[in-house]
Parts: sequence; C-alpha cells; structure tokens
Amino acid sequence: MVQISAKQVNELRQKTGAGMMECKKALVACEGDLEASIDFLRKSGIAKAAKKAGRSTTQGKLVTRSQGNTTVLLEMLCETDFVAKTSEFIELSNNIASKALSEFKEDGDIAAPLGEKVLDDVKMLIAKIGENMHLRRALRWTTSSQIGTYLHTGVPYGVMVEVEGECSPELLNNICLHVCASNPTYVSPADVPAEFIAKEREIAAATPELQGKPAAMLENILKGKMNKIYKEICLLNQPWIDDDKTTLAAIAPKLKIKRFVRWLVGEELPGENSDSEE
Repeated sequence: MVQISAKQVNELRQKTGAGMMECKKALVACEGDLEASIDFLRKSGIAKAAKKAGRSTTQGKLVTRSQGNTTVLLEMLCETDFVAKTSEFIELSNNIASKALSEFKEDGDIAAPLGEKVLDDVKMLIAKIGENMHLRRALRWTTSSQIGTYLHTGVPYGVMVEVEGECSPELLNNICLHVCASNPTYVSPADVPAEFIAKEREIAAATPELQGKPAAMLENILKGKMNKIYKEICLLNQPWIDDDKTTLAAIAPKLKIKRFVRWLVGEELPGENSDSEE
C-alpha cells in the first residue's frame, strides 16, 4: 500500500476544497497520483450531488459583475441561509459571475449554457458542504449605453437597468432603487399588452355605477381608471422614489429605459409550482 504523506493530503485539499479524510481516501485509491485523485474526487462529488439534487433550494445569493460595456446578474440557490453566507458559496457565486463575463459573448439569458459549464464546480461544493445548490438564473447584457445595478442588503433583491441617453450615475442609481422599491412591470403604457388593457377596461365598464353613462363620459372615466393602473405598473408613470409628486418621465423626459429586471432570491417564477421542489 502506498504511503500517503500529510503534505500530499494538504495539497489535494488546497486544490479541491475536499475534507481531509476524503482527500486521503482519494490518494490511497489513486496510489498517490495527484491528478488522478482530483478526478476521483470530482467523480465522487458528482455521485454525492446526485443524491441531493431533489432537495428544495429557496435560499441563496444574487451577484452582479461588470466589465467594460457588459454586465452580469445571476442567482445562485442553496438550501439554507447559513450556507448562502459561507465564504465557499460566495466564492463559487463570484467565480461563476466572472466566467459569465469572460467566457460568453451572448446578450440575454445564459443560465443554461453557463450552468453546464460550471456544473462540476457546483457539484464539488455540494459534496463538500452537503447541501443542494444550483445556478438558477443568469443574465448577461452588453450595450453601448449604460447599465446600472443594485443589490439590496436586507431582503435579497437585485436590479439591473439599461438606459439610453444622458444619465448621471446618481440618477441611474436612483432608477435602480426605484425599480427595487416600486416593482414596475412595464416601462411605459406603450409596453402594456393590449389584452390586459382591454380586460381592465371591460371590468371597469361593467361596474354598476357606470351603467347608463353617456359614451363620451364613460370613455373619459375609463381613461382615468387606466391612468391609475399605469401609475401602479409602469416605471415612467409611477410616483418617483425621491419625490412622489413627480415621475421619472417628468424629470428625465429624454431618457430612454431600454430594459430592466428585478429579482428576488427564491421567488416563484412563471410556470413554476410553489409546492414543488427545485
């Protein structure tokens, strides 16, 4: 039997992050070959990760990274808040964000290809920590204009906004804060689906107090009701975060909001069943 030294065990631990006994077991099985031992641990980690894959993941971390004209926002999930705050989980999340910046060129949703690229790294940490975890969402935006981001330090919200036109860093930051606090669904009324508008108008018109109203009066009332809805769901129409007497459209009329997202760690996504496991 090959004798395994403490130095070999420590070297393997530094390279893989695996426990001392796991490293010694791998070195013995591979007769002291370091590279073979790394492969052994990777395969072992994959097997252990598979056993935990069905366990629910509702905690985690949002990460943003920017380089040049590219910005990444991603969501990593795990089982407990305790693990979400560990240095290993944070380091893994940051490394994945760096890969998203440096190893991809796509603009948009890169969760699937990025998840495949980092799968072995994730499984190794699953094996080490003993909790299920995975990359849930990843957006990579590249633009010639400006992108702002905001991560809330309490409740784990994350925001990414792309704007076009003159916009100071302070205004861009406030737009991100506004999106986080006010949770708009659309940029402007022009972006609201016609089906939604038609349904809301139909519901409002059917209320008893509007029955028998002259057509012109009814139309004005319906427009007023829709304007109230736009103030709730449209970023440009919502009361502005710094002054609820005005709006973003009023204080920055030439600024174009090209796109935005607002994420919450572990939130239910369209098509997901909240009672099902990840």
